[in-house]
Amino acid sequence: SRELELKTALRELVIYIVFLTDLCILTFGMVSTDMYYLNKVMAHLFLEPSSEDDRRGFRSIGSRADFWRFAEGPLLDGLYWDKWYNNTTLTLQNNNSHIYYENLLLGVAQIRQLKVRNNTCSIYPYFRTFLEDCYSEYRYRAEDRSDFGPRNESEWKYSSASSLSPWYWGSMGLYSSGGYMFTLPKSKQESMEKLVFLRENSWLTRGTRVVFTDFSTYNANINLFCIVRLVVEFPATGGALTSSHIYSVKLLRYVTYYDYFLASCEIAFCLFIIAFIIQEAIKIGKLKKEYFTSAWNWLDLLLLLVSILAIAFNIYRTVEVSLLMEELLSDAHIYPDFYFLAFWQVLYNNMIAVNIFFAWIKIFKYVSFNKTMTQLSSTLSRCAKDIIGFAIMFFIIFFAYAQLGYLVFGSQVEEFSSFQNCIFTQFRIVLGDFDFETVEAANRILGPIYFITFVFFVFFILLNMFLAIINDTYSEVKADFEVIPSQELQIRDLFRQ
Repeated sequence: SRELELKTALRELVIYIVFLTDLCILTFGMVSTDMYYLNKVMAHLFLEPSSEDDRRGFRSIGSRADFWRFAEGPLLDGLYWDKWYNNTTLTLQNNNSHIYYENLLLGVAQIRQLKVRNNTCSIYPYFRTFLEDCYSEYRYRAEDRSDFGPRNESEWKYSSASSLSPWYWGSMGLYSSGGYMFTLPKSKQESMEKLVFLRENSWLTRGTRVVFTDFSTYNANINLFCIVRLVVEFPATGGALTSSHIYSVKLLRYVTYYDYFLASCEIAFCLFIIAFIIQEAIKIGKLKKEYFTSAWNWLDLLLLLVSILAIAFNIYRTVEVSLLMEELLSDAHIYPDFYFLAFWQVLYNNMIAVNIFFAWIKIFKYVSFNKTMTQLSSTLSRCAKDIIGFAIMFFIIFFAYAQLGYLVFGSQVEEFSSFQNCIFTQFRIVLGDFDFETVEAANRILGPIYFITFVFFVFFILLNMFLAIINDTYSEVKADFEVIPSQELQIRDLFRQ
């Protein structure tokens, strides 16, 4: 019986290693180092300040005037490449721009803004005689959709987006997909004239809360699309906050022979998942309620669920690309919305990353017959109750310090500007990454008290208690296992047979 059990475990391990190898080939075949370098050069071109004027870079935008300086300078310089480095004019096909001479600008770029209505916030009665206008922070219900300005072009009229376009989660709010939008012409000179006209006619108003700049490129040398979104948020406090998203994705999947090899790996992955589903269904039928008492069975179900979702995402994305690609590229004078496709591609990549993480964790299920692995798993299971009790005490103290830090330093120190930031900052302090000078500068008395007491209680006392719980339990488990005869000798005999 023991020999049969070992044979079954080894056979399942071999099959699972084949499945894991197929999954690794599949996942790592979707990404490449070219994605990082493409993102890096795009970030250097559009985000970094130019050598001529450090205030013209995207990350240095701090007001509406800075936005127009960036749009009329570095943005247009980066989008339109019509000259070689020695100022000789390039022969462009169909008036298309090639960023860095290699990345074809697909269609044209689009700029979109969202606004809020006037009188959308409450003014204290004492100040109503001084203040007539009041623009709140962005909320979907407070969004302004009325026409403004000259009203003869689309950029002065609100346009609602399709229901499939994802909303954007920014630093200051969750923004819808509609807005006042316009596209830049194919010519750099015409684009400059349009931006100057919009600036002079106050396209950005006091109610403007966010401006999106979107464009897409394609590099045929490495078969990668690069979708760029530059976001400038104008909070109700005044000023501006910048953020950017640069996605390098492989939307055209099946081009080379290696791509078709990856397609065969995808088919093999689907067959493996079907076989695992049948296997788990048989086990559930045999064991019924007892099946759900094992943590490994829950891990199997989670792995199957994530795999099924990843397959569904892949099929949906492939179908959408084939349907939308010809439609998006049919007119070179409109903005092709590849951000929607990139969003689903990144979501699929994240799903596969979670999938392969759980797939590697599952290996512990098949190597549990090893004495060392059994000792480690027994240690964790035996001290689980003690760790839960310790965790309750730890997080009571941890969250108390987090609230203290947020209330005392939140208005002056970026690391404590929100409760979530306080939690991450305290984890960094535990790991030795801290900036004592900024905390002390924020409050000369409470700053050092907060820091010294936090390090003393959390680092010196609680973490050592945690290690003591695990060490004590491991010593007990090791003593118990010395009495039990080892099973590793039987495995060697089995391999010899």
